[in-house]
Amino acid sequence: MSDLPLPRHHGARPIDDTVTSFGLWAPAAEEVVLVVAGEERPMADAGDGWWHASAVAAHGTRYAYRLDGDDPLPDPAARWLPDGVHSPSAVVDPRTWAFEADRFRATPVTGGVIYELHIGTFTTEGTFAAATEHLEDLVDLGVTHVEVMPVNGFDGAHNWGYDGVAWWAVHQAYGGPDGLAAFVDACHRVGLAVILDVVHNHLGPSGNYLPRFGPYLQSDAESTWGRVINLDGPQSGPVREFVLGSALAFLRDHRIDGLRLDAVHALDDRGSATHLLAELADAVTDLSERTGRPLHLIAETDRNDPSWIRPRSVGGMGLDAQWADDVHHTIHVAVTGETDGYYVDYVDPLAKLVRAWTNGLVHDGVHSTFRDRVVGAPVPDDVSSRRLVACIQNHDQVGNRAAGDRLTTLVDADMVRVAAALLCVSPHTPMLFQGEEYGETKPFAFFSDMPGEELRQAIRDGRRREFEYFSSWQGEVPDPLAMETFLGSTLDRSAATSVDGRQRRTLWQDLLALRRTEPALSAGRRDLLDAEVVADGVVRMRRRPPGHEMPAWEVEVWGNLTDSPIDVPSAGRVLLSTADVRYGGPGQPDDHVVPPRSVVVLGVPTTAPSVLPTPASTHSSPTGAP
Repeated sequence: MSDLPLPRHHGARPIDDTVTSFGLWAPAAEEVVLVVAGEERPMADAGDGWWHASAVAAHGTRYAYRLDGDDPLPDPAARWLPDGVHSPSAVVDPRTWAFEADRFRATPVTGGVIYELHIGTFTTEGTFAAATEHLEDLVDLGVTHVEVMPVNGFDGAHNWGYDGVAWWAVHQAYGGPDGLAAFVDACHRVGLAVILDVVHNHLGPSGNYLPRFGPYLQSDAESTWGRVINLDGPQSGPVREFVLGSALAFLRDHRIDGLRLDAVHALDDRGSATHLLAELADAVTDLSERTGRPLHLIAETDRNDPSWIRPRSVGGMGLDAQWADDVHHTIHVAVTGETDGYYVDYVDPLAKLVRAWTNGLVHDGVHSTFRDRVVGAPVPDDVSSRRLVACIQNHDQVGNRAAGDRLTTLVDADMVRVAAALLCVSPHTPMLFQGEEYGETKPFAFFSDMPGEELRQAIRDGRRREFEYFSSWQGEVPDPLAMETFLGSTLDRSAATSVDGRQRRTLWQDLLALRRTEPALSAGRRDLLDAEVVADGVVRMRRRPPGHEMPAWEVEVWGNLTDSPIDVPSAGRVLLSTADVRYGGPGQPDDHVVPPRSVVVLGVPTTAPSVLPTPASTHSSPTGAP
């Protein structure tokens, strides 16, 4: 009998083509039995609540755990749940996945272009395989990174993904773990990096068996979504390993290039010397160095706290980027005029947009009317705005509207073009939401497929309560459990081939190309940017290229959100105008006019004067050449 200690690890790990090592942390159990391929095998006590067994099992072999004689349960660290979150797990052997694009290396997410999509609604089939048919279109658009909303195992057929209960697994209806691996390889073959949205701050309300195995959740603390994950309480060590292990498995085995970390502000880890995300950042850096693959971590946070993206050496978390919702909110209010709910903080939106451009964030230590407190902290000068991800639409800002309505249905086409341009000339890293490139008008509503009428009614009631502070909303909130709500959120790709769809796509292509080719637009340095509101409804920004000697070309942006054209005395030439007929606009008359409800991007010498605009009272509606 060997005196070597038994292995301690979460989940099933193939040792070779036929034998798998099974590890489980279940500290309260007195006896654990592995049920594998229909046979029962007692697991050995490995100490400190860990259990271990080895058995003949290959890729796809079903297994489960029986604790103290109870009914078998799926593995908390299951990589594959072929029959759902309540049924036995299946062994996953990553060596069975053939990665043809093994030499692919992701470009930095900072300075890239992110495209957020939901696998279940990106195509009518709702699978990884179907999504691969549209990847080359994204490359042609100018996208560099595909961000996939959560795919970890959840109860039901369809869901946004934030109700997951199996953090290591991949939802079977999408194609399971094999499908995700093939999707990642397909992305890499066309030059796209993959960012996976993961949720570690809460679990869904159905199918969560973690408390049956051990103290994975705190006993006395709850958040909006239920009991808090035990990251810093008694016996939290294996729980932290469980969370970190799931994240690293996707990066290591599925060759995912980065993770978008959901609601990091909701991770309660105040009692630990090293925050979980700092520990994750260190582990990801180590994995990147060992594999030679650039790997990235992006935080979603509503606290506007730049410490998430500060280096570990100065006390930060060491993440690569974080979402910056302020940019969305300012542009949204500027083009829609909405000031309900949290939009009340963005009255005088162009002034707030100037603040976001020049400071990185709007709420950077200033008072929020909506929250009635100070929010955020200043972005340090050495933190590039490229590390702040901005958008004019995403799953939250569309799907968390009462009806899930998109910007294309809220304002006219000219103001949608204005919004796209104001985003793309920003020093922030831009993100598009699925269908935005061709002007999708179908909603992206909140949908779910949870079992049990009591739970389903609680979801409906909770959804309605969310919109009580939006006084202008008088309609009925779509039933999130209705099949038509889910089906109605699937993209209508026929719109992409329409005249309007092609024109919108051309604008996005040109805007993204301009960011790549104009040095003044390709950097995220705020010290090379000046901006101001020069008149009601008119904003100006000037950006200088880094490292260029005089004379050099700069970029000057004029946003005219009024109903009248303005004259701009300038020695520059038009690089792009959203009024161009190619984009569905009325036309750009000449280099010195900014048409109504348009954005004009000029290339100007550094020596050219910057002059306030004057009303172009002699101009009629421009219909000039493209």
